Amino acid sequence: MPNWEGSDRRSRLPADWPKIRLRVLRRDAGQCTALNEAGARCTEVATDVDHIKPGDDHSMGNLRALCSWHHRQKSGAEGAAAKAARRRALEKKFRRTERHPGLL
Repeated sequence: MPNWEGSDRRSRLPADWPKIRLRVLRRDAGQCTALNEAGARCTEVATDVDHIKPGDDHSMGNLRALCSWHHRQKSGAEGAAAKAARRRALEKKFRRTERHPGLL
């Protein structure tokens, strides 16, 4: 799977992840559960299992089947949001609170 370099995500999955994954795909009838703007369900075949709320909650209520396109979209948005939050925290760390002496 591409873009897993440097990630510890796979090591944090439970030992029985293949069984859980198969159970989720069967529960969702092998179809992507993402909804379009009109509220209709995606018609693509589900190939990925997504954690609805990020983290290590592997319960059936927090897992859903998605097609690879929708999974990439969701994961990419989450990654971009995390990167922006890290950037804001770093900028805040180095933000000057006092005025520059040359501007006084």
